[in-house]
Amino acid sequence: MSQMVLPDEYHLPFKLNVHETKLTEEQFVRLCQENPDLQLELTARGELVIMPPTGLESGRRNTKLLQRLANWSEVDETGMVFDSSTLFTLPNGAKRSPDAAWIRRGRWDALPVKEREGFGLICPDFVVELRSPTDRLKDLQEKMQEYLANGAQLGWLIDPFEKRVYVYRPDQPVEVLDDPPTVSGDPVLPGFVLRVRELW
Repeated sequence: MSQMVLPDEYHLPFKLNVHETKLTEEQFVRLCQENPDLQLELTARGELVIMPPTGLESGRRNTKLLQRLANWSEVDETGMVFDSSTLFTLPNGAKRSPDAAWIRRGRWDALPVKEREGFGLICPDFVVELRSPTDRLKDLQEKMQEYLANGAQLGWLIDPFEKRVYVYRPDQPVEVLDDPPTVSGDPVLPGFVLRVRELW
């Protein structure tokens, strides 16, 4: 089955400048509720990012990734796993939804209950972005750097089209793995090994 590849001029997500509008938390929540078929993010620069629903193949990959991470986490019991519909408010004010995320249990337990029910002010310890046909690689690379700058300890940018994994760690150069059979979460996620070729 061939991959859906859109011409550059049709690439999503769309970005709208709402910097001057200064959306309140309440207005942003209402916007998300009134547009349930769209996944919305807000950048620290005041851009509203509008993403379409995932296609079938991207949905399959996301599910496999999340299943593997959740299975490991259930045995490990040191943290909490979150799916791609979870929106995190980063310390820089951006509201981001990684494709998969994990937070150490101690940090989660310290988060007020009210923030847990909303878009809590916390950056995950571990984040994954899984590239879909409508994602620009450059945009995803910028997001990964933003996660690190806001406290993430490990990040994976998985590109199934190039069969490549970019590994992000604080204060280290990005590690690029070409068609690796596996990728390891050590030491942040000890013992977690993803058979990444399941996502190709």
